[in-house]
Amino acid sequence: MRANFRMQRLFVDAPLATGATVETTGDHFNYLANVLRMTDGAELLVFNGRDGEWKARLTFPTRKRIVVVAEEQTRPQPAASDLHYLFAPLKVGRLDYLVQKAVEMGAGLLRPVMTQHVQGKITNLDKLKANVIEAAEQCGILDIPDVAEPVKLFDLLDTWPSDRRIIYCDEGDAGQNPLPLLSKISERQLALLVGPEGGFSEEERARLRGLDFVTAIPLGPRILRADTAAVAAMAVIQASIGDWN
Repeated sequence: MRANFRMQRLFVDAPLATGATVETTGDHFNYLANVLRMTDGAELLVFNGRDGEWKARLTFPTRKRIVVVAEEQTRPQPAASDLHYLFAPLKVGRLDYLVQKAVEMGAGLLRPVMTQHVQGKITNLDKLKANVIEAAEQCGILDIPDVAEPVKLFDLLDTWPSDRRIIYCDEGDAGQNPLPLLSKISERQLALLVGPEGGFSEEERARLRGLDFVTAIPLGPRILRADTAAVAAMAVIQASIGDWN
């Protein structure tokens, strides 16, 4: 069932069912009352990442309180995406874009990976999680991707489960077309690894190419920025062996 983009959507961290009530916190109150200027009786859609999407109505018990009342479910909760998205942090601004697009493209887990040429850093994991929720609100997604702690690339590879294949974008690959390589992948548990703006180091490339559970793919004849490569890779994976297929 497609999302209804004509109604405002709001993530709430509370159980949802017919008649369930959620009292808004400071940020939500300010957003609903002062930014959107919603009034008593206004309708919106709410979701919590567990109980599907619900049409709800606002009530204003007092001038400084808003209560959201769930009325009926509009979409059931879908199965969670199992695609892991592993990314080298970019600089602020481009990192926000990268996270938003990963959510839109169906990532089920986001994990920052620190590489040798990484230029960005993760200083506030809560901000990253808030960015994930905002992207889900805007694009109609009901499942909220998990956000994992940053990890060094070699530490990640040392403990990686061999039954989940890592697909990584190798800007040094001699080919141009990723589809023949992706068509050979039989595993259903997948992860996409996108490197930093400076690319992977030769040591990292050698390590990745030496692992049986890693597939290196090119992304065409042009050099792509890291955030563009992330979107392109997610699209080609979802279209060929992911949930678009």
